[in-house]
Amino acid sequence: MFTLRRYTPADQEAIEYLHVYALEQTGAYLGRGPWDDDIYTIEETYLNNQGEFLIGEWDGVFVAMGAFRHTGPRRAEIKRMRVHPDYQGRGLGQIILNELEARARAMGYKTLHLDTSILQIPARKLYEKNGYREVGRDNYGGLEVILYEKELG
Repeated sequence: MFTLRRYTPADQEAIEYLHVYALEQTGAYLGRGPWDDDIYTIEETYLNNQGEFLIGEWDGVFVAMGAFRHTGPRRAEIKRMRVHPDYQGRGLGQIILNELEARARAMGYKTLHLDTSILQIPARKLYEKNGYREVGRDNYGGLEVILYEKELG
């Protein structure tokens, strides 16, 4: 059974592992750098900054995560959506995204934005299916990323 809960400091090691492992599986891991500093400062970056960080567990095993952080008046950025490759295809990313959107809406956010690499095809399909539209492209460390945005209704 899949359950969602809020991050606690005891989750830190598992989060770091899933972050790296899931990106490595898609070829999108660039090594540690300023682009992933938030992974090491979750309370400061997310929980203490009008955001959220959720942990997904399957029968008590850490298998997924997702977050959002405040980026401007009524704007938040979806970040760190990860599902362990062994658990992909079960709708877990959709469950996390639904909950993040609901919590962002409840906190008064009107616009969500995010980026994902061109290599992360399942993530791109998830976002597009959920009404995120491409608003641009960028390059991080030689990796092309697509910028998405969605207005919350």
